[in-house]
Amino acid sequence: MKAEQISAVCFAMLEYYAGDPKRIQHFLKVHAFAKLIAEKENLSEKDCVIIEIAALVHDIGIKNAELKYHSSMGKYQEQEGPAEAKALLEKFNIDAKVIDRICYLVGHHHTYKAIDGIDYQILVEADFLVNIYEDSLPKSSAASILFKIFAASILFKIFKTRTGIRLLKTMYALENV
Repeated sequence: MKAEQISAVCFAMLEYYAGDPKRIQHFLKVHAFAKLIAEKENLSEKDCVIIEIAALVHDIGIKNAELKYHSSMGKYQEQEGPAEAKALLEKFNIDAKVIDRICYLVGHHHTYKAIDGIDYQILVEADFLVNIYEDSLPKSSAASILFKIFAASILFKIFKTRTGIRLLKTMYALENV
């Protein structure tokens, strides 16, 4: 049943962001990294489900943030996301406690202090892996050096899981860091 719920949420998010391939590509990539990290870190099935669904819906607040505040800033996503996520998830026979945790993660995924669980840590790491690529791609060799410094800084400040660290180091050639 869990795989069916995850697939159903994925298709609901595809419909939610219909016509917005950038947002769709983003949440699918975050989901893929979150799933990989959770599996490699040997998390329980319940934690994997929470992480996968949270990764799919983590940016659900962007639409309302842009409508209300004309901005997709993280704090607005965190404000607008939980209610929207809850409304979507309640359609899929997901346990209320699981929905509550997912909504908490949606409402905090841009807050990097006081990360209170492995599910939260993995969501943040997966989102960073994608955001670093989408937002900070170096365009010159000088920019590339600054980019590596930036990525190394994130590595030490944010990343905690063995798998997330391995992915970041591999993706951005930070093996000597």
